[in-house]
Amino acid sequence: MAKIAIVTDSTTYIPKELSKGHEIHVVPALIIWGDQEMYDGVDIQPKEFYERLAASTKSPTTSQPTPAAFKEKFEELGKKGFDVLGIFVSSAFSGTIASALQGKEMASGVKVEVIDGRSASMGTGWPLLRAAEAAKAGKSLAECVKIAEAARDNTGVMLMVDTLEFLHRGGRIGGAQRFLGTALNMKPILEVVEGKLQPVERVRTKGKAVKRMVELVEERMGGRSPVRIAVLHANAQADAEALLAEVKDRFKPLEAAITDVSPAVGTHTGPGTLGLAFLAGVE
Repeated sequence: MAKIAIVTDSTTYIPKELSKGHEIHVVPALIIWGDQEMYDGVDIQPKEFYERLAASTKSPTTSQPTPAAFKEKFEELGKKGFDVLGIFVSSAFSGTIASALQGKEMASGVKVEVIDGRSASMGTGWPLLRAAEAAKAGKSLAECVKIAEAARDNTGVMLMVDTLEFLHRGGRIGGAQRFLGTALNMKPILEVVEGKLQPVERVRTKGKAVKRMVELVEERMGGRSPVRIAVLHANAQADAEALLAEVKDRFKPLEAAITDVSPAVGTHTGPGTLGLAFLAGVE
C-alpha cells in the first residue's frame, strides 16, 4: 500500500506543534502588494505583514497557487512513492481548488484526491490533521478521504474582526454588510457556514464580542466531545493567549493551540482579528 502525503495551501497555517511528525506539504498563495510579489509564509511572515497592513493606505491582493505549482508538488511526492490527499481552502473563498484540480490533471505518475475544505485556517486544518494521523497509521487514501470529510463536517469557525472594511475591499462579504459594526464601536462576529463567510451578530465593544463568540462556539458544539480548538489571531498575540486560557478552562479540549491568521486570509479580515476554529465529536 502506498504511503499518503497531505497537501494544503498556505491559508491553513497549522501550528508547528500539531503538524510535527506528519507528511504535510504546503503550496503557498501569492501576496501582491503594489509591484512586489511575495509567497505567503515564505517571503513574508504574519507579524511583519500585519504591521505593514495597519500602516498602509494600499491593500494587497492575493492569488491562489498556480496549477503548475500543484503539478510540481504532486509529481515530487509521487516520485517519493506517495499517494496524495489535497485539502484546501473553501472554493467560495478562493480559486485554489480549481488550480489543484487542474494540477491533478496535469500531473503524471501519482494518484491524487482533492477535497474542498469548505473553510479556512484551522477550519481546514483540523480535518487535515485527522487525515494526516490516519495516513501515519497506515490507512489507505480512500480511508483518509472519508476521515477528512467526516471531520470537515464537524468543524466550525467563528471570527471577530475589528472592521469589515478589509472584507468589503476584497469582495468577501456583501456590500450591504459594509457598515455592520461601524457605529458605536460595534464589533461584528462572522461565521463560516457551508464554506461561505456570513455575519452572525454585532456586539458593542471587543471584550463583549469575544465573550459572545465563545458562547456561540459552545452552542455550535452542541455538547459533542471530544473537542479540539484553535485560537486564530491577526497580530493579536496577547488577546489570543487570554482567549486560549479561557477556552481550555471552559471546554477541556483534547487538543488546543494558537495559530496566526495567514497573510493570504488576513488581507481580507484585517489586523486585530480573533477567531476560534473547532472540531467536535470526532475521535
